[in-house]
Amino acid sequence: MTSLLTDPFFYAAAIPAVILVGLSKGGFGGAMALLGVPLISLVVQPVQAAAILLPILIVMDMASLWAWRGYRDARTLRIMLPGAMIGIAIGWLTAAVVTAGMVRLIVGIITFLFFLRWAVQKFGGGEKITPHRPVVGVFWGVISGFASFVAHAGGPPYQIYALLLKQDPKIYTGTSVIYFAIVNAVKLVPYFLLGQFDRANLTASFVLVPIAPAATLAGAWIVKRMRPTVFYPFMYAMILVISLKLISDGISDIWGW
Repeated sequence: MTSLLTDPFFYAAAIPAVILVGLSKGGFGGAMALLGVPLISLVVQPVQAAAILLPILIVMDMASLWAWRGYRDARTLRIMLPGAMIGIAIGWLTAAVVTAGMVRLIVGIITFLFFLRWAVQKFGGGEKITPHRPVVGVFWGVISGFASFVAHAGGPPYQIYALLLKQDPKIYTGTSVIYFAIVNAVKLVPYFLLGQFDRANLTASFVLVPIAPAATLAGAWIVKRMRPTVFYPFMYAMILVISLKLISDGISDIWGW
């Protein structure tokens, strides 16, 4: 690890990764978050990259909770969080069987279809606000928790449910911040039991942590100044980018490209 911490290539990959993920955690679009692990994976193994990033995500969550305090939809949380806990448990139990590549590909395809559905409705004049649907919300919570545990890809399933509610951008973002803060905190236990944390990875996380709050607060500052007419088209554009990135990564992982 000493050689890693003195390796300029590590910082060249890790610092931009933390900044992009921090902007995303502040509410500035989930596509940036998906670049975190791949960027760090340029210099370390993907599993190690995910382990290094998770403690940093916890720090970002703390900054996000402060930045978005007072903004939340309690019903979204009551519906989706129980499902997310089930999804995390399934991910833990199947960690030796299910690969991150499989999850990325499946989630990517589903997310792309969700984008196409929105595009057809948007340009066909049929876009509607969808009310809360507890059974549907629990289902996407399970998928989100599972994908988050296995591949740090829990954002798209959450968005598939939450974006259709067409909430005020501040309420939408504040609710997602609370949701993923809880999900990431719960993930610490099974990650630890699976041996993902050791002194080397935690040391690398500690070195990168000071960047996390500044990037997160910068993302929150930007989103709080976005109008709904800008916010939602931007979020759906990010959904398209996310879906294509997940599909590409999933195919690459499965076929070893």
